Amino acid sequence: MDRRQEIGGQGDKGDKREINSEFRIPNSEFSSQQYTLAGTISQSGVGLHSGETSQVRILPAAAGEGRYFVRVDLPTQPIIPARVEAVSQTVLSTQLETGTASVRTVEHLLAALASSGVDNARIEIDAAEVPLLDGSARVWAEAIAKVGRSPLPAPTIIPQLLEPIWVREGDTFVAALPAPETRFTYGIDFETEAIGNQWHSWTYNTSTFAAEIAPARTFGLATQIEFLRSQGLIKGGSLENAIVCTPQSWLNPPLRFANEPARHKILDLVGDLCLLGTFPNAHFLAYKASHKLHVQLAQLLEQKMKS
Repeated sequence: MDRRQEIGGQGDKGDKREINSEFRIPNSEFSSQQYTLAGTISQSGVGLHSGETSQVRILPAAAGEGRYFVRVDLPTQPIIPARVEAVSQTVLSTQLETGTASVRTVEHLLAALASSGVDNARIEIDAAEVPLLDGSARVWAEAIAKVGRSPLPAPTIIPQLLEPIWVREGDTFVAALPAPETRFTYGIDFETEAIGNQWHSWTYNTSTFAAEIAPARTFGLATQIEFLRSQGLIKGGSLENAIVCTPQSWLNPPLRFANEPARHKILDLVGDLCLLGTFPNAHFLAYKASHKLHVQLAQLLEQKMKS
């Protein structure tokens, strides 16, 4: 998540937005079978915003169950589906909610599961925020690769997008364009010299995610840290789990990629759009956007696919 692009900066300009929804999705195509994990993953760490430590266990799930969270610390152990209809807020991260139970900063973990080809997973967590770990999805991707996947006796259905759809606020936007395969392209533009204008494009591929997208870390501006903390945010943020930029340079180099911030925005976009369950065959193109716009596009796609 990019802090400037969601509070007082790019991608957060109120509710004035333009939506194009003239598109249709024909009969969906059957693709390969569904998968779940072949084992259990356990990981603990500090939440970015809460600053609290949480323990996560990810277990196999049956075909058709999808990816979902279970708040095991609460008396009834409520289930929170990792679906777009469960999104409750998108300020500096994506939060899901069912009733009074919620879980925040889900995007990196969900991106790792979806981009590793894990369609169904039970995610048990004992707090209200997923650990940030090193600020990327690398730990999650490595853990998933270590336990492997197990095939399930059910097909994956991939919707086919035929006409463009987009959500726009000023000069920021997220669009889905018809394409023969799923692809993500992201552009950012900062006055800060060390970031500047960056772009990256990645074709959805379970064999390249771990090397090209998962290692890209959360980034932010040093000038905004005190303000965000005064708002009760980024209590768990540090130079160990984010790359932080001054007007001239990075406080904690080296970067993992020359355009690591742009790649991280793709990670966030993938994590938000996987709340659809399955990515449509489309080219997702974003510019200076935010979790809010990502989710608005996902909500529009979900609504149109259901209708």
